[in-house]
Amino acid sequence: MLRNQCSCLLWLWLLPLICKGTIQFTSFKRSSGVQEGDLRLAGSPRQSEGRVEIYHDGQWGTICDDGWDLKEAQVVCRQLKFLSAKSVVTGEEIYGKASGPIWMDDMECTGTEKYLHICKFKGWGVTDCSHKEDVAGAEGTLPDSSYTIDHRAVLSDEMGELFNSGAFCDLSITAQSLSTDDQAGTVQATESTTLCGHKAILSKVDAFNITEETRNITVLVVQSCIPHFSSFIRYLYTRKIEVTFSSVQCLHWFSSKFGVVQLMRDSSLLLSQILPDDSSFETPVSVHEYAVETKDMILQEICVQYMAWNFQNFSQAPAWTHISADLLSSLLVRSDLVVPEEFFVLKSVENWILNNADIDLDTQNKVISLVRFPMIPAEQLTKTYMLSNSSLYSTHKAVFDDNMLKALQFNVQIFTNLKSKEKMLVDDVCYQPRIYTMWSTSFGISYGQMSNDYARTVYVPYHSSLMFQDKKLGWTAFVFLTPYQCSNRRMRCPSLPMAKLTGHESMSQPGVVFQNRLLLMCESGHIGQVQDFKSSDVYLTKNATQSMTYPCRHEQYNLVFVVRPEFI
Repeated sequence: MLRNQCSCLLWLWLLPLICKGTIQFTSFKRSSGVQEGDLRLAGSPRQSEGRVEIYHDGQWGTICDDGWDLKEAQVVCRQLKFLSAKSVVTGEEIYGKASGPIWMDDMECTGTEKYLHICKFKGWGVTDCSHKEDVAGAEGTLPDSSYTIDHRAVLSDEMGELFNSGAFCDLSITAQSLSTDDQAGTVQATESTTLCGHKAILSKVDAFNITEETRNITVLVVQSCIPHFSSFIRYLYTRKIEVTFSSVQCLHWFSSKFGVVQLMRDSSLLLSQILPDDSSFETPVSVHEYAVETKDMILQEICVQYMAWNFQNFSQAPAWTHISADLLSSLLVRSDLVVPEEFFVLKSVENWILNNADIDLDTQNKVISLVRFPMIPAEQLTKTYMLSNSSLYSTHKAVFDDNMLKALQFNVQIFTNLKSKEKMLVDDVCYQPRIYTMWSTSFGISYGQMSNDYARTVYVPYHSSLMFQDKKLGWTAFVFLTPYQCSNRRMRCPSLPMAKLTGHESMSQPGVVFQNRLLLMCESGHIGQVQDFKSSDVYLTKNATQSMTYPCRHEQYNLVFVVRPEFI
């Protein structure tokens, strides 16, 4: 159970940039050592602030602030696994003066690079700067609401008091972080915290492997998560914990490591709320990679569903070109991709292939085959690929020809005349639509503001098949916010707000049904919820923006009505 308790502002002092959030989604990978091009924030005891330094030729060095702006800051944030950069401040010595080399000068990033050293610059060690010009500080804000995760049972409060008191404890639990000194090749502890525990309670956690002889336990934890370790152990006593966006991934990782399923599940749901904050989509991709590493199927689905509902923006974002083939495949098999049309999906796959030339041909063929070619007009396919000598078509001719033949057959035959064997093929997902917004109409909703524009009519094709090209259906979309609007239209509204989508004529064509969808699109442009129409109605909650799977930040959003015909 998640309950929002309060909101506050978390101030992060970062050098040289404002990175929104301190969640580092690959921070739990244990590396064998520092690698060429790695970045760090130095001169501060905290991981979330410091002077930006880069590792080159076996030595850490600084970066001159000449040419440094928000684009370079975005790259640093991405490489350090922060959410995004908000602003930059340069030319200050808040974290002391460095003594090593100045490795980079006159930076020219586009803002989409995955690593800072990929950007253009003068050359390693080529500079006319002094250390007074090292890239320096900035500030940032992040709403960091506090949530209560509550799984309490009988005696929970008493167990919490027992943990707080430290009385009668018979177990010492130490959380310790380690660092590697690459010059000396040694490993040493950098920070630790020791708690007093009780074997009778903590022995229920199998991963601790506690026996009668156990007196001490040491757990290796990344440094940024040590402050949250006590809260996690206390949760094992009380089954209740306060969670913020700053602590949620640490708590998720603890839960994953020690098999605390309920806390891991609710932490996953809380992580879903940060996904819309990153328009580059680096955060959803990173969280998904982390979910795969921790084998959290719920968090994987949360991320993939967000990317599917927001596929149009995702496929045009910086993160798109470097996603894995497995992630791309997991998106393409879904019917809840929200896209203008299926041809958009094919062009997005083409863009991914052209940016991943090192991917083997078998993998490229597999992802092309996941495009639903029968949903693309045959004429569009032929002109774009077969008749234009497309390089993609020539490289993948066999898979294109096979799928375009399916598309041609499907588009030129009357469905009722298909042979029984061919009808069975329609059960294949490639003959079923996704959520195509080309057949849609929308309303803007802002609570507290009344609008008389609550009905809209749209005429759309009966189906994408060429046989229905000239057949159009009229649909009227309604939004009812008040009882007056319902009575004025002689509608029965069991609950308000209510959305309604009705056709103007009988849906009598054999083999076609309408599985229409309602999309809730936030002001930011992301889709926060997709709902099915039950009969012709969808009932919305008063606080719809907060009840969405991926909430809006404001009480304003668009309702997008999508007509979705499919063969059965």
